[in-house]
Amino acid sequence: MTTAAGNRTTHRAASLAARAAMVLRDNDTGTLVTASPRLYPHMWSWDAAFISIGLAHLDVGRAAAELDTLLSAQWCDGMIPHIVFTGDDDYFPGPDRWGTDDAPQRPAGVRTSGICQPPVHAIALRRIVDTARRTSGTDTRVAEDFARRVWEPLHHWHRWIARHRMSGDHGLVTIVHGWESGMDNSPRWDVPYAGVRPGPDLPPYVRLDVLKVDDPGQRPSDDEYDRYLWLIEQMRRADYNPDEIVETSAFLVGDVFVTAVFALASETLADLGEEIGAPATEIAELRTWAERTRAAAARSCHPDTGMARDFDVRTGTWLDTESIAAFSPLLCGGLPADTEQRLIDTLDGPSWSAHPDLLAAVPPSVSPRSEDFDPKLYWRGPQWPVVTWLFGWAFGRRGWERHASEFRAQGVHLASDGSFGEYYEPFTAAPLGSANQSWTAAVVLDWLCSV
Repeated sequence: MTTAAGNRTTHRAASLAARAAMVLRDNDTGTLVTASPRLYPHMWSWDAAFISIGLAHLDVGRAAAELDTLLSAQWCDGMIPHIVFTGDDDYFPGPDRWGTDDAPQRPAGVRTSGICQPPVHAIALRRIVDTARRTSGTDTRVAEDFARRVWEPLHHWHRWIARHRMSGDHGLVTIVHGWESGMDNSPRWDVPYAGVRPGPDLPPYVRLDVLKVDDPGQRPSDDEYDRYLWLIEQMRRADYNPDEIVETSAFLVGDVFVTAVFALASETLADLGEEIGAPATEIAELRTWAERTRAAAARSCHPDTGMARDFDVRTGTWLDTESIAAFSPLLCGGLPADTEQRLIDTLDGPSWSAHPDLLAAVPPSVSPRSEDFDPKLYWRGPQWPVVTWLFGWAFGRRGWERHASEFRAQGVHLASDGSFGEYYEPFTAAPLGSANQSWTAAVVLDWLCSV
């Protein structure tokens, strides 16, 4: 059943859940669920994690298979690449542009990009196991056996981050490309990207993404893409050696959001390890990494505002941006009680979730009161259901049930038109980017099945 809310048609819970399930099934190639049918025809790392969460409500075995496909592309040094390419060549930059085929770390028989994305995979595994335990004994056995089988690859992934991306006095997890943050063109990266000067030998290219959206203005600019692709060139010239990339990349930033996600995921994976009998030494490693990064995220907070900050390693400066990442320590804890409460109050306040013009009371990617805010431009203002899901899940884990429930209800309201947009205009909830986005359908399905 649908209802009309102003000029917006919305679906009741049962109808919305059915539509979400249909999106996941329609985007399923048999071995993976593409991120979206038109704009993103491959598998993205953190998309796959969220997608598996939704799939668990339809078929626990299929949810496990989704992560299996991703992990089959894990590099031998432990990195999980941000894209696993299908045979579809209607996407740029594709595998030839990445040039990872000769990278010694890449597994044979699969083509991937050469960078990573936020490490949310242990969170997805936790959610799959918890969903299975609520459904049947058979599902529970499938999920727990799967957890035992993939625990070591996930620990290897976390060890790669700890070994290659946790360095410097700031203590934050570093990224070498804005795409590794998952928040590609966020104003968080304006200053670091300004220091990236593409060389005259940047190979020419033709963008395909702007041809697949109704409004190309919703996508990053050509100047931004020049910088994105120059960073890829630098990585290719370093043969994707992770330590050499950190030394030579023109972009090197301590990312507070990735840091908080890593802390949360490491603690989550350690908890799962205790349940399934994983090696005690590896569980202890995870808890140590979680504590170190939780403390680093807390130390990043501005002394006056309490807002968390990224750190530009190349210039040695903190980056103050009014983005959703400023609330990252709320994901993992570690703040003094007064600082944490101030951050919660800010999140709940009129500059963020309680802004009077928002249609759904969840935080946009940038504060509407910031000069950087653009309500339609990708990570510079729109609301993202997956980010709302992640914060809501973390709040529930921390025992903040009111916040978790509110984020769930408002997240469903945001996506209740059933288009499952990639992201949403915050004042009208108009879907933006790609429609029938798999990870949006997945988190909406999880919200609806969790009520």
